[in-house]
Amino acid sequence: MLAQTGFFVPAESYRCEIIDRIFTRIGASDKLEEGKSTFFIEMEETKSILNYGTPKSIAIIDELGRGTSTFDGMAIAYSVLLDIISRVQCRCLFATHYHSLSQQFENISAVNLSMMDYMVA
Repeated sequence: MLAQTGFFVPAESYRCEIIDRIFTRIGASDKLEEGKSTFFIEMEETKSILNYGTPKSIAIIDELGRGTSTFDGMAIAYSVLLDIISRVQCRCLFATHYHSLSQQFENISAVNLSMMDYMVA
C-alpha cells in the first residue's frame, strides 16, 4: 500500500501485488444539510465496499454498527464481515468492539484474529 500510494518503503526488497482500490469506513461524520445521519453515511461507505470491492482490494473498517443498539450493530458487523470473507474476498482490517465476533469467526481460516493492547507509563 505504501509503494502504490507513492511512499518510500523502508526495505531491501519486497513483493508487491497490485491493489485496485483502498476502501475506508472510519470515523463518525454526518451530512445533515443533505439529510444524511452518521449511520446513513456509515451504511453508504459500507455499501461501497461491498459493491465495488474485489479480491485485489483492501478495506479498513472501524467500529461498524457502533451508533445502533447492541444487537442491531452486532448483526450489521457480522453480516458485513461474513460477506467480505465469503463473497468480496478482499483483504480487510476489521476493528470492532463486538468481542463475540471473535468467537464466531475464530475457526475460519481466512480470518486472523488480533488484539491491540496498550501500556500506560
